[in-house]
Amino acid sequence: MAAYHVERTIDAAPETVWRLLADATTWTDWNPTTISLKGPITAGEKVELVTTVDPKRTFKLKVDELTPPSRMVWSDGMPLGLFTGRRTYTVVPEGEGSRFTMVEEYSGPMAPLITRAIPDLSDSFEQFADGLKQGAEAA
Repeated sequence: MAAYHVERTIDAAPETVWRLLADATTWTDWNPTTISLKGPITAGEKVELVTTVDPKRTFKLKVDELTPPSRMVWSDGMPLGLFTGRRTYTVVPEGEGSRFTMVEEYSGPMAPLITRAIPDLSDSFEQFADGLKQGAEAA
C-alpha cells in the first residue's frame, strides 16, 4: 500500500484548526494547494476538489467520516474495492495547541498500477500543512 503523511504542531486550539478544515468556502484562503473546493463537508456527502497538482481534474470525494473537532475521512475509488484512495485528517490537543496529521493511503488490487500514475504528493502535503498552520495561528 502506498501512502503519504504529514504532521504539524499548531499553536491554536483544535476547534480553531477544525473550523478551517471543515469550511469548504475558506480552503482557498489558507491552502495554497487548492484551486477550488465545492460542496458541504458533511458526513455522507461528496465534495468536488481541484488541486494545483492536477488542475484539469476534479476529484469527487465522499466524506466518509466527520467527528468534530478531531477526525475527518474522505475517499474515492473504483467499484468492488479495486482501488481506493483514503485521506484522513486528524486534529488532537497537544499542550496549549494542536497536533495536525494528514494521511493518504491507496489500497486495492489495482493500487500498484494506479499509484504509478499519481505524482509525488510530498510537496503538496507539506504546503497544505504549512498553510493550515499559518491560517490557524493567524485566526
